[in-house]
Amino acid sequence: MSIATASALPVGPPILPRSTDNIVKQVGLIAAISALLLILWLPAAARLPAAGQVMLAILAFAVIVWMTEALDYAVSAVVIGALMIFLLAAAPDAAKPACAMGTGAALALALSGFSNSAVALVAAACFIAAAMTATGLDRRIALVVLSKVGARTNHIVIGAMVTGFLLSFIVPSTTARVACLVPIMMGFILAFKVDKRSRFAGLLVITAAQTASVWNVGIKTAAAQNMVASGFIDKQFGTTITWTEWFIAGAPFSALLSVAVYFIMTRMMKPEMKEIAGGQATIREQLAAIGPMTAKEWKLLAIVLTLLGFWATEKMLHDFDTSSTTIAAIALMLLPRLGVMDWKESQRGFPWGTVVLFAVGISVGTALLKTNAASWLANLIVLHLGLQQASAFAILMLLSLFLIVIHLGFASATALASTMIPIIISVLAAVQTPGINVIGMTMLLQFVVSFGFILPVNAPQNMIAYGTGTFDARDFIRTGLAITLAATVLLVIFALTYWPWMGYMTKAA
Repeated sequence: MSIATASALPVGPPILPRSTDNIVKQVGLIAAISALLLILWLPAAARLPAAGQVMLAILAFAVIVWMTEALDYAVSAVVIGALMIFLLAAAPDAAKPACAMGTGAALALALSGFSNSAVALVAAACFIAAAMTATGLDRRIALVVLSKVGARTNHIVIGAMVTGFLLSFIVPSTTARVACLVPIMMGFILAFKVDKRSRFAGLLVITAAQTASVWNVGIKTAAAQNMVASGFIDKQFGTTITWTEWFIAGAPFSALLSVAVYFIMTRMMKPEMKEIAGGQATIREQLAAIGPMTAKEWKLLAIVLTLLGFWATEKMLHDFDTSSTTIAAIALMLLPRLGVMDWKESQRGFPWGTVVLFAVGISVGTALLKTNAASWLANLIVLHLGLQQASAFAILMLLSLFLIVIHLGFASATALASTMIPIIISVLAAVQTPGINVIGMTMLLQFVVSFGFILPVNAPQNMIAYGTGTFDARDFIRTGLAITLAATVLLVIFALTYWPWMGYMTKAA
């Protein structure tokens, strides 16, 4: 199932009336432009280079545009890129303060994100998602898992969660995973003759979306925002967090939070019935209807499992990085005869806008770091929050709460990561806590970036689920608040035990 298929499902009432939504966007664009001009007009701050002030102005513009969705994300990326080129071009060159940077140097900075290996990985992940859709392998995996769990409603919920978990390993796109699962869930609901507005229907769809977000934490390749953090860490520190290192740090957290999600959802949206009459027969009928596995499905399964093996053994059995092995896998998928799809098939619904946003987001973060804007802002944050000598635990908790709150205003975790991760890196570098592990702490705070559990507008996968019309926004919000509370409790527990034991928060003396 494609994202387009999911969006074609019956849509529930929008969160805001269209006229109100348009007003918010218009006000947002005016506010973004005003903030841009105001910061550019302000007198130069002490120890902040002129280019840094320009980047803070562009950052303010980007944050407001992304929070209000005043511009389409792809359009906003192009506009932000243009602003970087022409505004930075007029700023003094750091190496030659008497001369302006010029469009050549500014253009190189604006396009720097496109040369980041993480962008290639995100684009490749989109190809894998397209191959899953083209062959129908993702749908088959979902049906096979659900055919094994029985007809009890709580078992069906577990089946949906297990399916989401398994797809997280082989479909490196949260939106694509939920776009695959939601139409299947809706098909079951209709085939089971269950009321679309029943608690069971809402339970099933919300759980599918929330499980996808939960496993974005534990699996590095499950979401684009993880690639943002990984790209910045690689660029700033010249080191790479491997797939396995990420999994060891995050998977236990995701596993425990998945258990919490199950109990929260099945208690707060308790289904009307304990068992679906004829449920298993319906699932098996759908599985039989798609027939035996095709040669293309077998080839794709072999490719993605081999790729998963390369990801998991990076720096243990070989030195091939995640991006390189993924690009090689895409090459195999597109080869005539050996592959599973041609170029035209791969481009159906391909989210090039997401790739452009991702690259420009990295360019903005890189420019914030290179112009010292991030370090200047970080010093302010450290000073006003009193983080200079704070413990690693206190730093992690304060910055986590900040990210959870600010995420309420973002509809894209990728945009949030692009905005905040460079600043977080600078904050962690500015504190004076002895032995703090900046790389490990950045990874842990990236986990929190994936906490888009509260509002339907906090993530595209949430909006796909909301578009089914199976639940009200208040159902998502009240269960999402409980899931966020559970995630925060787990943060505290892990920050006091597992993560310090593993050396992710402080380095050994």
